[in-house]
Amino acid sequence: MPTTLTVAFCTFKRADRLDKLVTALRAQNSPVPFDILAVNNDSPDDTLDVLARLQALPGAPLRVVTEAAPGIVPARNRALAEAIDSGILVFIDDDELPQPGFLEAAHDAITNEGAQCAGGRIEIDFSPCGRPAWLDDEVAGFLGRLDHGSAPLWITDEATPVWSGNTAYAMKFFRDHPGLRFDSRYNRAGEGIGGGEDAMMLRGLLLLGAKIRYRPDMAVWHAVDRWKLNPRYFLKLHYQAGLRQAQFRLPDFPAPLLGIPPFLVRQFFSHSLKTLGLLLTGKPGLVRQAMNASNALGVMVGYRRRIPS
Repeated sequence: MPTTLTVAFCTFKRADRLDKLVTALRAQNSPVPFDILAVNNDSPDDTLDVLARLQALPGAPLRVVTEAAPGIVPARNRALAEAIDSGILVFIDDDELPQPGFLEAAHDAITNEGAQCAGGRIEIDFSPCGRPAWLDDEVAGFLGRLDHGSAPLWITDEATPVWSGNTAYAMKFFRDHPGLRFDSRYNRAGEGIGGGEDAMMLRGLLLLGAKIRYRPDMAVWHAVDRWKLNPRYFLKLHYQAGLRQAQFRLPDFPAPLLGIPPFLVRQFFSHSLKTLGLLLTGKPGLVRQAMNASNALGVMVGYRRRIPS
């Protein structure tokens, strides 16, 4: 049974958020001793100075390491390596705050329910700028919002994901599967757009038969950067997702047209026409449909760029 717990966050240029995060983590109740691991992704601001000051304060021990390779994937994989001997590793993002019971729920899912991975609810904090009227719950899901309901459940497919901003892992599973790591092809560096490394980790866990648990009481609040509350952000996000899908996941298709399968061209034009129709009629759903068109464009471009297998 896991007797130790590490809660880790990867951080880049968010020194102003770290006081609240570390304080909130230290205020958590935990059935077992826990330490806090900060993976500084070579931040150019005063992140290291802030973390050094926080290390000297009372509470759960704070350990700091610097990962010089840019991006969330090297940082998350560094956290896995640093915590490989721990019983449980819990990830939280540097722009989130844990809610009461966060660590207790994570520990219970792994230790008492037998999960090898557990994920929880992520609510979006839109303050101080407020939530735009066009941003419905479906679109907000692409800001990291996650809510599968008020009851715990077992996750058996990718339709009910958990996100790495709020996940716990039984580290024995990673010791037993040393090749299981976040996929570097889905890296997102600095303040870039895109990623998908958490979705690929979920896929890897499912393929290995991991028991994955959703716990609504394992909850965090996620603060949103103001620059993301713009439709252009979601269009770019879906374009990048389309690029990666075509480059790394789609099989080779026959009879390409200028290197692009004709059905991908048809999909792009179909989504584009639907987007234009919503724009002209003023019906709801314009942003979501435009995201579909942007994704289809990314798939076409990504397929054209891919290296033949």
